[in-house]
Amino acid sequence: MKPASIPTLTVYSRNDCRLCDEMIAALRELQRRVRFELAVVDVDADPALERRYGATIPVLAHGGHELCHYALDPAAVTAYLSKFR
Repeated sequence: MKPASIPTLTVYSRNDCRLCDEMIAALRELQRRVRFELAVVDVDADPALERRYGATIPVLAHGGHELCHYALDPAAVTAYLSKFR
């Protein structure tokens, strides 16, 4: 049986962003119950990402699919991740 891959969720954020910090902290807490990797990308370091996300941050995404904006929706993220078990 092939082992399930561990998905990597990406938080698009920026420095000095309270909402970004809150989402990242909530995701770290969620990692205690659900297996996933977490990548944090600073949108201000890439002009294309800054144009794409602008004031919409934080954005949580996986594979081009945006899971939530501004605040973590733990139920939606857990349901999404259940597809990878």
